[in-house]
Amino acid sequence: MGQIVEKTHYTVEEYLALEQESDVKHEYINGVIYDMAGGTPAHSLVGTNTTRELGNSLKGKPCRVYNSDLALALSESQYVYPDASIICGPLQTFGINKNAANNPIVIIEVFSPSTKGYDKRWKFRLYRQVPSFQQYVQISPDRVLVDVFTKVEDDLWRIASYWRLTDTVRLESVDAEIPMSEIYLGVDVQEEPE
Repeated sequence: MGQIVEKTHYTVEEYLALEQESDVKHEYINGVIYDMAGGTPAHSLVGTNTTRELGNSLKGKPCRVYNSDLALALSESQYVYPDASIICGPLQTFGINKNAANNPIVIIEVFSPSTKGYDKRWKFRLYRQVPSFQQYVQISPDRVLVDVFTKVEDDLWRIASYWRLTDTVRLESVDAEIPMSEIYLGVDVQEEPE
């Protein structure tokens, strides 16, 4: 997550007006606006590889993968831009912002050094308030490591970790699979030792 913009508290309407006029994306959490941090080439390539492979895996199914241009409305006062998300069926919104979906099934974050802790813990807590949310995919761009958190019930989550390029990441909530070798295609990374 980037730096806080100068003013300390904004209304939802002020945030939405700023977002409409801005050339950069901002996240909005309970009145505070955060600049989005830029990524590395590895971050960009891993994100692109992942959305491409998910799009191919979901072809012909009622689910669609969206890249980081789609905002998610976690509530009427919380808007974020994950690296990717999957929505099944029609895209739903709260109405105040027709460009922010509130019904993701899967949310994907590719870690950046400056936001890793935030994405890993705090953002995951925020995401869990969304009723449709079933799986959280956390991807490291600088080493072969993907963690998939799957909702078991209420606030109980199961984790599956993938750390070999021969592994295949399974997203059962949307019946999709992604080979790790495709996620890291063209990225200079090392596998975790066994």
